[in-house]
Amino acid sequence: MGKKYNDSLKLIEKGNLYDASEALDLVCKTAKAKFDETVELHLKLGVDGRHADQQVRGAIVLPNGTGKSVRVLVFAKDAQAEAAREAGADYVGDMDLVEKIQKENWFEFDVVIATPDMMRFVGRLGRVLGPKGLMPSPKSGTVTPDAAKAVRDAKAGKVEYRLDKTNIIHCPIGKVSFGVEKLQENFDALVGAVVKAKPAAAKGQYIRSCTVASTMGPGVRVNPAKL
Repeated sequence: MGKKYNDSLKLIEKGNLYDASEALDLVCKTAKAKFDETVELHLKLGVDGRHADQQVRGAIVLPNGTGKSVRVLVFAKDAQAEAAREAGADYVGDMDLVEKIQKENWFEFDVVIATPDMMRFVGRLGRVLGPKGLMPSPKSGTVTPDAAKAVRDAKAGKVEYRLDKTNIIHCPIGKVSFGVEKLQENFDALVGAVVKAKPAAAKGQYIRSCTVASTMGPGVRVNPAKL
């Protein structure tokens, strides 16, 4: 590890579990990179995502956004396509964009939205969009009859949360430049959404561990008992 990282590490008490506000304050203080670092939240849950009834997945528009500008691609036709353009979509189309992705390996976008009638075409892209986490899904609100609203939500800072193979959720909650107060609001909104999404089949302690960290900084552990 570099000198800056090791200096940052000295500010964090090893083994201590912090309140969320204290942890976020430490994350801001230990972010020493020359760019505006992203702050991420990592939640380990007491579920087994291999079972369908213990899956945790959803999406939420963070109160203060993510601080990142996202490029939105919409698969839609006619009035829905026009509404998506007016809402600020970066790319709108149907089979032309499906073919562009297939033939040109084109991925100049961060979010993919589709109207339900387009999914029979978009489904052909499952093998390439799926591994990148870009496949539209009703659960995350990216397969929707209201493409314009989905575009506005994506631009406003909508984040999708889902379990990885080790039952951990990794999600951005803003930039270091937001400051502690705005990061705390985003933190509370995301944790609240994950708690609401607790499966009925989950037993025992639901949030096993919680860590916040900036892109280049060390992780700071939050007391899960207070979440």
